[in-house]
Amino acid sequence: MDVFHSAGSALLVRAILALETEEECRAFLEDLMTGREIQDCSQRLLVARLLRQRLVYSRIAEETGASSATISRVNRCCTYGAGGYRTVLERLEEREEEEQEDV
Repeated sequence: MDVFHSAGSALLVRAILALETEEECRAFLEDLMTGREIQDCSQRLLVARLLRQRLVYSRIAEETGASSATISRVNRCCTYGAGGYRTVLERLEEREEEEQEDV
């Protein structure tokens, strides 16, 4: 599904890339999305992180409250998707390692 061929989606991608701080990102997401949408996206990212750690579905469901359908969907994206989860999670892991080295 390629939803990125519209002017609006191109604007959204550029808008996200224009954000410079966590505070700016929080403010943008708060204005852009409902609280429920933010929770859903946050849950999916957490599920992806736990899948990357090779946790089983039951443990992921227990830790996140995600349904097995959500976990399965995220797993399909992680396995067969465009690589977005992998890119983000790898970069977050690198930053966390750098922060630990600085301590």
